[in-house]
Amino acid sequence: MARFGDALATGVDLVSAAERAVLSALEPLDGRADLVCFFVSGNDPEEVVLAGERVMALAGDAATLGCSSTGVIGGGRGVEEQGAVSVWAASLPGASLTPFRLDAIPEGDHVTVVGMDEPAPDDTVALLLADPYEFPAQSFMRRSTDVLGGLPIVGGLADGPHGRESVRLFSQGKAVDSGAVGLLLGGESVVGTVISQGCRPIGPSMVVTKVDGSSVLELAGTSAYGKLEDILNALPPEEQDLAANGLHIGVAMDEYADRHDRGDFLIRAVAGADAEAGTLAFSEAVEVGQTVRFQVRDQASADADLLDRLGAFAEDSGERVTAALLFSCNGRGSAMFASADHDVRCVREVLGIGPVSGFFGAGEIGPVAGRNHVHAFTACVLAFGDAPAASASPDAGSGVADTPG
Repeated sequence: MARFGDALATGVDLVSAAERAVLSALEPLDGRADLVCFFVSGNDPEEVVLAGERVMALAGDAATLGCSSTGVIGGGRGVEEQGAVSVWAASLPGASLTPFRLDAIPEGDHVTVVGMDEPAPDDTVALLLADPYEFPAQSFMRRSTDVLGGLPIVGGLADGPHGRESVRLFSQGKAVDSGAVGLLLGGESVVGTVISQGCRPIGPSMVVTKVDGSSVLELAGTSAYGKLEDILNALPPEEQDLAANGLHIGVAMDEYADRHDRGDFLIRAVAGADAEAGTLAFSEAVEVGQTVRFQVRDQASADADLLDRLGAFAEDSGERVTAALLFSCNGRGSAMFASADHDVRCVREVLGIGPVSGFFGAGEIGPVAGRNHVHAFTACVLAFGDAPAASASPDAGSGVADTPG
């Protein structure tokens, strides 16, 4: 029977916070864990390293995986821009755990990623934490689905208060400051993923009819810029304001669906517009024949999308789910909602679970329609539980160990 625990501790002494968090997270497991994931927020990178090393030292023989961040999630809440350590511990009978470290090596005009193990037949998911400044996460994700035989990857991009200089990654007792770390996880303890991109569509679905390199010239047979103008002019003023503050494009994941609605798209930014040329540019290239639909994002749409997706997942998974890891954008939290606790509270309440840990990342990693992607302003959930024939574990626990600094 899988068992889980989590805890979050705050304080100016990050090493002390790390000790309290890891011991509290291990308590429901009687101190024995197979996997310990942890996330550290702190102003001094060296103190972050010391805190991470303390977590790994107290994790015993468990596989360990962690990173720095500007905010952490655990114990039922989110904490941003202050010293804090979140620890998530799991006992996973029958699971296989294969740690790996990835490095990006320049070779001529391209970069080669080395260090990825070939997935075993029973591997069900890869957890990945990456340095967004030193690791080509976007291009790696684009190729990963095909190279890894469809294996889903879930995780996030680490960060720190001082950007590039403050990113730290942790794996198997060691701290590293570049590349990516992760592990392959096999067995029946992984229940599935929930990816909430938080947007809602505006205007009609349209087929891309003409492109020139990265520029989209035509949508539905007319000027792409002109089409956008028509759609925006037809919106009520409040939605025009939303579009002005951040317009997105959704690329349909199923070209053959009769209808494309919220959640049926991979969300990307509208990166530029040229009124004179009548063209648009998206943050990810599209091809002629693809279906797209403009999107907006606000607190209400992000809240509704997360609740809808969690509800559908809970209905499908029954009572299997007992714990989860949560990778939430640093543009969500208190920047989008009334509280930094929003996403973790939704996950716990809708799924009916306690142990949920994670961090606010510089990007989130998760599959959409069977392909791995790096996202923004997204909440990515990796849910854990027992084998299909078992009921939810009664031993799952969640704790908070908090000493104000």
